[in-house]
Amino acid sequence: MAVKENRKIHKFKTELKRNKTAAFALGFLVLIILVSVFAFLSPYPPNKVDVMNVLQQPNSKHLFGTDELGRDYFTRAIYGGRISLTVGILAMLISTSIGVLVGTVSGYFGGRIDSILMRFVDVISSIPWMILVTVVSIYLTPGLKAIILVIGLFTWMSTARLVRAETLSIKEREYVLYAKSSGQSIRKVIWKHIIPAVLPTFIVASTVSIANAIIMESTLSFLGLGIQQPLSSWGSMLQNAQGSLGNAPYMAILPGLLIVFTVYSFNKMGDVLRAVVEPKTSGK
Repeated sequence: MAVKENRKIHKFKTELKRNKTAAFALGFLVLIILVSVFAFLSPYPPNKVDVMNVLQQPNSKHLFGTDELGRDYFTRAIYGGRISLTVGILAMLISTSIGVLVGTVSGYFGGRIDSILMRFVDVISSIPWMILVTVVSIYLTPGLKAIILVIGLFTWMSTARLVRAETLSIKEREYVLYAKSSGQSIRKVIWKHIIPAVLPTFIVASTVSIANAIIMESTLSFLGLGIQQPLSSWGSMLQNAQGSLGNAPYMAILPGLLIVFTVYSFNKMGDVLRAVVEPKTSGK
């Protein structure tokens, strides 16, 4: 097991050396996470209103200028990054947990259980996510908890399908068949043999889920259904920037670039992890 893990680590490092954009993606993610975690070190409070410095252009005092209330925009952006990343990671944990559970149960038991669960997945997947999430958001009090729950509870379907496909193959392998015939309980077979085998698929799907969650949060916040004032996220910053695009275009450029680069970086890391856990893709 240790040798296998060392090989994967070596593959990961090799992939980063071979693929410069992947190295950039990893570096950017590390940077944005560290900046967001240590956002409290900024000399400017994120919600402090300063009417004497409204809509200042980027300068030596305010690196990215100020917003319509005189708040330091760089500080708002890094605190917004903390919110966006929190939503992405927590929503991913919820959606992938549900997806792994449904996919594993469906693939392992098959038959009527598989048919019922997959038809349920098909029904939910057939509803456009924007309509589904927007309708549910209306009935919940807008805020951080609501947006995490809404995104997490309605983005697990693709993960369930992936895990189900993996489980259908894994349950026919010799070591799983031996575990069944030796009298091990269903719960033990699933947790000891099935779940570890689908872990690579889970890891790859997680990076994509984080990127999708950040996009969804930004979209909902831009529409006014997500993060509410005085909190900021990159999506809500874009919403606030609409009224000042003429004389303060930087208010839209900064959060827009952060969303683009963060989503790109998570997707790129998903490609790297896929190349590591699925050797066939590394040769492409």
